[in-house]
Amino acid sequence: MLARWLYYFFVTFSALGLIGVLLAGFAALVIHSNLPSLETLTDYRPKIPLRIYSDEGLLIGEFGAERRNVVNISEVPAQLKQSILAAEDDRFYEHGGVDYLGVLRAAYSNFSAGSARQGASTITMQVARNFFLTREKTLTRKFSEALLAFKIESNLSKDNILELYVNQIYLGQRSYGFAAAAQTYFGKSLQEINIAEAAMLAGLPKAPSSYNPISNPKRAKSRQLYVLGRLHKLNYISSEELRELEKQPILVKKQSTALAMPADYVAEMVRQVIYDRYQEETYSKGIKVYTTIRQLDQMAAYQALRKNIVEYDKRRGYRGPEAQINLLKHGSNQEKTLDDALEEINESGDIYAAIVLSVKHNLVQAYRKGGEIIEITGEGLKFAQKFLADKKEAGKKYITPGTLIRIQKDQKSSWHIAQLPEIEAALVSLDPNDGAIRALIGGFDFHKNQFNHVTQAWRQPGSSFKPFIYSAALEKGFTTATIINDAPLSFSAAQTGSQLWEPKNFDGKFEGPMRLRTALVKSKNLVSIRILQAIGIRYAQDYITRFGFDANRHPPYLPLALGSGSVTPMQMATGYAIFANGGFRVTPYFIKRIEDEKGSTIEQFHPVTALNGAKRVIDPRNAYIMTSMMKDVINHGTAIKAKQLGRNDLAGKTGTTSNFIDAWFCGFQKDLVTIAWAGYDEPRSLGNNETGGRVALPIWMDYMGPALKDIPMAEYKIPNGVLATRINSATGFRDPAGDITEYFYNEQLPPVTEISVDDAPKVTRDLKDQLF
Repeated sequence: MLARWLYYFFVTFSALGLIGVLLAGFAALVIHSNLPSLETLTDYRPKIPLRIYSDEGLLIGEFGAERRNVVNISEVPAQLKQSILAAEDDRFYEHGGVDYLGVLRAAYSNFSAGSARQGASTITMQVARNFFLTREKTLTRKFSEALLAFKIESNLSKDNILELYVNQIYLGQRSYGFAAAAQTYFGKSLQEINIAEAAMLAGLPKAPSSYNPISNPKRAKSRQLYVLGRLHKLNYISSEELRELEKQPILVKKQSTALAMPADYVAEMVRQVIYDRYQEETYSKGIKVYTTIRQLDQMAAYQALRKNIVEYDKRRGYRGPEAQINLLKHGSNQEKTLDDALEEINESGDIYAAIVLSVKHNLVQAYRKGGEIIEITGEGLKFAQKFLADKKEAGKKYITPGTLIRIQKDQKSSWHIAQLPEIEAALVSLDPNDGAIRALIGGFDFHKNQFNHVTQAWRQPGSSFKPFIYSAALEKGFTTATIINDAPLSFSAAQTGSQLWEPKNFDGKFEGPMRLRTALVKSKNLVSIRILQAIGIRYAQDYITRFGFDANRHPPYLPLALGSGSVTPMQMATGYAIFANGGFRVTPYFIKRIEDEKGSTIEQFHPVTALNGAKRVIDPRNAYIMTSMMKDVINHGTAIKAKQLGRNDLAGKTGTTSNFIDAWFCGFQKDLVTIAWAGYDEPRSLGNNETGGRVALPIWMDYMGPALKDIPMAEYKIPNGVLATRINSATGFRDPAGDITEYFYNEQLPPVTEISVDDAPKVTRDLKDQLF
């Protein structure tokens, strides 16, 4: 009887087994017939972000939902391969896609633990899931995953499969692939990481959010220790190496990408251009854009602007702490409170956020991101001294425990209390011969304010606009020796377009008759207005369009002579380039070429240049004479401070608008035009005597110094049709015994004077009513 029951049981069990095998086979056939094509793997086209490079090929920007750097398997360090295999699939090179021993091991482990603690997915199965399947935990999905793994193994080599895994797997912080993760977490290339870092990266695929060294450093460390233990068990590292690696701290450097220089405004300009052409594919096609930006110029511009704007801000005084943090928010866990508060605070270059822990006599202790506790003493407290008073006035903010402050190191590496400036600034520099932009800083901090002041800020240019009016005057027959009266004027509302106007000179002085050159050097407002009256407002309004200005933004009223219209720094750069290159209009550009993901050129930009194709818009004689006058602005006038650069080939013009609202310096060397501007986004006074020469000129100088350091002095050759002759400086007449040399168009030479040098001042005074 027992034998019969055993027989029935065996037959039934065998039948059920056979039915199971047949059903499994049938399911396999059905599922296999519906398995996706492996074309996605064999013709691997990952989502690669838009990358933007400098003129030298240095990375300056990256845009894409997925951070990814695709690498060949031969570029993956052995220590990372070993770590990945140790963590995920140590029998990868032995099984055929499904590791049956691994399945049994995982089943035993899970049965012993009473829960699902171990998976049995091989690297091949993970590739199948990442490319073709969802992450739902169903038997059908797991079965499909196994079948796909077999199919992949029969079509691709092991190294091909591992390469796909290394490049495709998600590792947290928007990083896809190990090369991107190495950059994100450690600020290193894949080839630069050490064994400890490789082990930490290899531990991420299991649960990127849980083992993320940025958001969960303790769990990341525990996962790293597990991987190191596996490396030791597989004899990749010795016991001694294991002990050393376990103690080795991991320095996480949160960095989305290794940018060679701060060029966020340029990168955003490029992104907008590329997006207009490729729409959403912009962020996944692997497009590479090479710009005209040069590293030396861009770094010099960034440092010059920030240094001088911080110095201006210090002159205005400390405004007080930014906020107050409740240090008891998380009870006794003060470190969590501090980290949470600082996580939301953007830092700006070398100006960091910190929370005050204690305030003692001449000592402030503060907590920085990352857990560093810093001390500020002595000179470091002076800027904010009034906010450290022992006796506190009601209603006033003071620096106390919990105060959010900004800190910065000085040249001696000592910490100082600082603050983020409220003022904005911009700098743009270009090659006047072809319009290539060499440096562009659109504001103090892109992450604080994305508004690009170089291209988007319409501001009054003030006296920096005068050269364009003077250029128009030369075309109308004026010469640099023409005598014009610097005397008071008064105008009705009908003449100005607004209200009664009695213009003044910046210094409040009227100096009587003077030459046109002297008037520009001293930036005399009354002379500029008389020039505009003489040449005609409508003529001037039309003339300035030659330089790229919009006539509609420069209303036909007398304040036009003083720069009352609206311009952008980019427009000013375009206009001044015409003086620098001898009279040609070039178009600023910042993209040299565009390449696809394989490095093939999609588009190459071929600019028109001053020597090839550019339109001549002013007489070369005009450009030369205007340049000579603007050189004198630096040699003798409102920009004399620029002589500290020790060059004789610089020219330019300061600009300060009414009530010190906008500060400009626009200047050039023969091969480099640079515009610097500063002002508040909501226009208000920069403060008394905060002129273009005091606020903007230092930015220009600190940029031009490094940018021109190894550039020989330029020569401005006198064009045909210009004569140099001696004149009497008081009368403007030719005089062989005159006290200065002046430049004239051949056909505009002034008459020879018969008046002695001693009598000239008296004669000029007698004729002043007949002067312009």
